[in-house]
Amino acid sequence: MPFITWDVIAAPRRNPQNGLMTADSTNAMDTAARDHYFSDFAQALRYWRGKRGLSQLALSAEANVSQRHLSFLESGRSQPSRELILKLGLVLDVPLRQRNAMLLAAGFAPAYQERDLSDPELAAVRQALEFMLAQAAPYPALVVDRLWNLVMANEPAVAMMRFLLDMPAHAPIPRDGSLNVIRLTLTALRPLIVNWEEVCADQLLWLQREAMSDGPGSEATALLRELTALPSLAASTQSPNLERRALPFLPLTLRKGDVTLNLFTTITTLGTPHDVTVHELRLESFFPADQASAAWFRALAEAKR
Repeated sequence: MPFITWDVIAAPRRNPQNGLMTADSTNAMDTAARDHYFSDFAQALRYWRGKRGLSQLALSAEANVSQRHLSFLESGRSQPSRELILKLGLVLDVPLRQRNAMLLAAGFAPAYQERDLSDPELAAVRQALEFMLAQAAPYPALVVDRLWNLVMANEPAVAMMRFLLDMPAHAPIPRDGSLNVIRLTLTALRPLIVNWEEVCADQLLWLQREAMSDGPGSEATALLRELTALPSLAASTQSPNLERRALPFLPLTLRKGDVTLNLFTTITTLGTPHDVTVHELRLESFFPADQASAAWFRALAEAKR
């Protein structure tokens, strides 16, 4: 396999910055400008009510708002207050990013902060993630954002990537949000994945859920469209089943030369009701599924000492 150039599998956006474990600086307004969710609040409200399968009567009862007022909001005849938008967002279980978008569409400032992971106010979160990554060793673990751009990784994960991609021992692995893990999986790692159909479907299912949550015109929707058009998917013997339910863990078998790694992965999310960045982070942990795979990672760790 030729040496990887990261521009081939880079995230579709981001301006990479120096720093080992930071994502790009952005804020809620910048993100909303990139993600063209809805043209106005009325459209957003209709979308989310429909997505949750609620009638106007059911939503008005849950939100303690008259059905007449709700109808006027959806038709654009009435304008919502900031407090009502937040209440409706809570009742409809709208993701924090999209609640900000609803506020912006109605002319209000975002309610939920979106900060760089290197922000001093997120130091405790960053330390917690670093602790979890360290505890996962000698097995790989990494942290991605909502679009599966890599923002943190432990040394075993970096070493595994270098091995799989035929990279020099000290070649840098971008951890600044410029490397998209799903794109990497569906392109450069494709020849090494034994259970390709299963892994491909699982990866796209995560992204599809993000796209459906974000709504039309979002970055997630654009990324999903791009990845489903990849030649590696078009050449697949079976189209990924995006309707299936996600498993609690994903079996993953990698084979390179005479090395076969039987793994399974789990996803951990960090829930917070106030910060968009933390709310969207995911910790993916890789565990050995047999003794041979466990021994390989232990040997890799010993070789690093």
